[in-house]
Amino acid sequence: MSHTSTILRESGEPAAARFVRHIRIDPHSSTETYPFSLPAISYLRRAGGLPLHGGVTFLVGENGSGKSTLLEAVAVAAGMNPEGGSQNYRFSTRSSESSLSDHITLVWGTEKPRSRFFLRAETYYNVATETERLGPDQVAALGGTSPHERSHGESFIDLMMHRFHPNGLYLLDEPEAALSPQACLAVLTRLADLVALRCQVVIATHSPILLALPGATIYEISDDGAIALTDYDDAQPVRLTRSFLSNPERYLRHLTSTDHSPDDV
Repeated sequence: MSHTSTILRESGEPAAARFVRHIRIDPHSSTETYPFSLPAISYLRRAGGLPLHGGVTFLVGENGSGKSTLLEAVAVAAGMNPEGGSQNYRFSTRSSESSLSDHITLVWGTEKPRSRFFLRAETYYNVATETERLGPDQVAALGGTSPHERSHGESFIDLMMHRFHPNGLYLLDEPEAALSPQACLAVLTRLADLVALRCQVVIATHSPILLALPGATIYEISDDGAIALTDYDDAQPVRLTRSFLSNPERYLRHLTSTDHSPDDV
């Protein structure tokens, strides 16, 4: 991405961490059963996988495109719990993960992360419960207050501030689900800090605020499953949000008519 900001690290500092360099999917895996029938997964199978860049990588795409399924599989392949948490979280509330992780190979760099965590918005309540069960030391690692005693969004920020350490690998699945716009800005700042602390972060998101992180890599999943690099201004969540905010009345007139496709606005 070409835009810059004062929150970017200085040019003389070390390059962004790149612990996982490539995600590869077994080319001999099934093409008809879930999750291999998802367009994005089928595309990656044919394309030979997906390279990951240093620093922060965003995955964007419509609901059902496969971005969360892919992120979950990467988390499991990297040794993390499918419902969220670090390598030390081994609970299972309801096993619903796909089999994709069994068919994924992560190509690691020469340096390994010192810390790992998978933040999954939809199951973070279960992570909070397991954190309490693990005892005071685990609660202290999240800032000293149980996530159950904080709002959903506050507990997300607590986690990122207190549990995300330097030289870490962190995967976040739609963190904006619990965040106000102002909280998204706080997370945006924290992401810039994590890059400076030599962390690698992969995020599935719909948030145009988070996507504005300077220097981040944005992969967009198209309707046919193809995955390509895109710039901030061209990312679908940014384009649609800008278009709506520039003239909400036009969208509302259209969406309350018989044709409900925003693509036609």
